[in-house]
Amino acid sequence: MKKKSIYIGLTVAMLAMGGCKLDYTNPNGPTDNQILTSREGMITLAVGLKQYYSQSCVQNLINAVGVTSRELKGVSTFTNVLELEAGGTALPTFNANILNLWSAELRAMGMADNLMSQSKVILAADLPTQTGLVAFGSLFKAMTITGLATAYEQFPITTSTAGNVSFVTRQAGLENAIDLLDAAVAAIAANAPSTEFNTRVLGSNIILLDCINTYRARINMMLGRYAPSLTAANLVNLATKSQFDYTTQSQNPIYNQVVIAANFKPRANFGLPAGLFEAGDARLNFYLSTPDVVVGGETLKTIKGFFDAIDKPIPVYLPDEVRLLKAEAIIRSNGDLNVAKTFIDEVRTQTTGDPFGVYAALPAYSGPLTADALLTEVYKQRSAELFLQGLRLEDSRRFGRPAPPANLNPVPTTYERTRNFYPYPDQERLNNTNTPADPAI
Repeated sequence: MKKKSIYIGLTVAMLAMGGCKLDYTNPNGPTDNQILTSREGMITLAVGLKQYYSQSCVQNLINAVGVTSRELKGVSTFTNVLELEAGGTALPTFNANILNLWSAELRAMGMADNLMSQSKVILAADLPTQTGLVAFGSLFKAMTITGLATAYEQFPITTSTAGNVSFVTRQAGLENAIDLLDAAVAAIAANAPSTEFNTRVLGSNIILLDCINTYRARINMMLGRYAPSLTAANLVNLATKSQFDYTTQSQNPIYNQVVIAANFKPRANFGLPAGLFEAGDARLNFYLSTPDVVVGGETLKTIKGFFDAIDKPIPVYLPDEVRLLKAEAIIRSNGDLNVAKTFIDEVRTQTTGDPFGVYAALPAYSGPLTADALLTEVYKQRSAELFLQGLRLEDSRRFGRPAPPANLNPVPTTYERTRNFYPYPDQERLNNTNTPADPAI
């Protein structure tokens, strides 16, 4: 991907612009050289990376994937929203949503790369702060790789101002992400991050090791590495929470898109077909509310959960994802199905103790104790618990849900997803001769 200078975009005002072009000069802000060559600049870059990711990456991943996996319906008359809603081969390579998702993830990746490389040089004499900053950059680079792997078959894992970077497969990209996270865990074990890093960068609402281990569990599952996924999941403290915070100035991006801009609305029953949701699931009332509206024959709801106020925090991950990853890892590795059921029931029957207050309040699982049936139950629970967390498109593929047809546009609503992967944006293809052929669907 060819990029101009992006680091001036660390100011709050520019970061809040989300998917907009950020190649502007701020005459009152620090120069790239000041940011990338000073200790204070490294702290600023880390804070700016967290801020940028929490705005642009979260917004574009949740919105695009939410529509493609039927959690959201595009309801505005903007062409890009209608194209995304139609899906299939009707989703063109010039669609603004897929460009914004692509650009946001790669821009955050470039910031993470610079944070990792420059912190090692500038903070060579302060290993505890360097360790924290490099681990933080490693986490966010892994997060951007995960986002790209959710939406695209191939993508770069390096960025360059010269452009024409190489693409790698999803497998190679995710393996790179695991290498980064494994190295971060080892580095933290050897040198605990400094108080300055913990206070000024993490703040009170990010638990670094828990975030890293959750992503290790998630990515290893995406790679089909079940034992390492289970090992990482077992290291996560399920009593803590990590979240992206928002204010009236740095606003919840999903609230802006769904409530303020009214480009999207959530589908009833988490957008799931009959048999994959339960009417008594308390998470229906956590995430969805009335008044309802019928659009194109579909019942759409009013959004709640983490998205119904301009300053509502959004989780970095939900603890029950970790429980469900444990169950899935055990099932897929031919482990004890009774143990897997125990983790599923911890999610189904929970009524207290969740750090984010998300409860199913359902009876224990009573279906067949077979691998296939339990995997379907895991998918069902993930779809409810992790509603609008940007994970369902990957889940839909991994759990073998029916693929959409390539010859029907728009894709009928009877299909649970409208694409397998997105085409590559025209802007990337114009600037990078290494861009692969688009997937068929």
